Amino acid sequence: MKLLKISITILIVAVTLQSCNLLSAAGIISQGQPVKQVEGTLTSTTANSAVNVDHSLWNSLLKKHVKNNGLVSYNGFKKDKTTLDSYLDQLANLDPSNKWSVQELLAYYINLYNAETVKLIVENYPTKSIKNIKGAWTEGRVTIGNRELSLGGIENGILRKMNEPRIHFAINCASISCPKLLNEAYTAAKINEQLEKVTVDFINGNKNDINATNPKISSIFKFYPKDFKIDGAQNIAEYINKYSSVKINNDATLNYKEYNWNLNEQ
Repeated sequence: MKLLKISITILIVAVTLQSCNLLSAAGIISQGQPVKQVEGTLTSTTANSAVNVDHSLWNSLLKKHVKNNGLVSYNGFKKDKTTLDSYLDQLANLDPSNKWSVQELLAYYINLYNAETVKLIVENYPTKSIKNIKGAWTEGRVTIGNRELSLGGIENGILRKMNEPRIHFAINCASISCPKLLNEAYTAAKINEQLEKVTVDFINGNKNDINATNPKISSIFKFYPKDFKIDGAQNIAEYINKYSSVKINNDATLNYKEYNWNLNEQ
């Protein structure tokens, strides 16, 4: 009987650990990382934060290897992999906490996600699509201190919980249909203006065909419908209308464009 109880206890612990790993991979939990929500209107500031992270290494790489249209020279990043690794080591050695401002946390996790995605492609280059890489979003490959997070964990367990849906137009999945990779690093000093720019550019760009009666919009809005709210209620059309130069009618049916997962390379 005692042996049976021990066996059952071990089984329960194993299942619990496996469940935690699965939840982490899916991005449901933050793996101990701080998650702050944007309260009211986000402002750009370096004040009220325990740290101001230096993203200049990443900024220089983006300026060098990403065009204004968001297309990426992965071969160029491959040649500069030592600098890319140095930047990611810099971020890994930091310890994000609730003493950081929401602006610093947003910039940190957006840049981390984008830089780690570029590294993932570089390590598997040449490849036709990020979807050809096993466990691209679920494997723990992102180091922060003594933790290993997945890209999905950063997106779903941290960034999506920060009450700032514009992050969907800032993080880049290395694919043609993704929002373009901004060729400058996000910083707390400019975070609101940067998020506003990429949102306006994406919604009014060629990833959407917006008109009043028959809009064809990016599948990003289908992937994360609950994130796009107006006055606390899900409303994709009205969210788009906040930023679009062409307004969608209230009674229009939303159609979603097929997602092109081919690599966004120059």
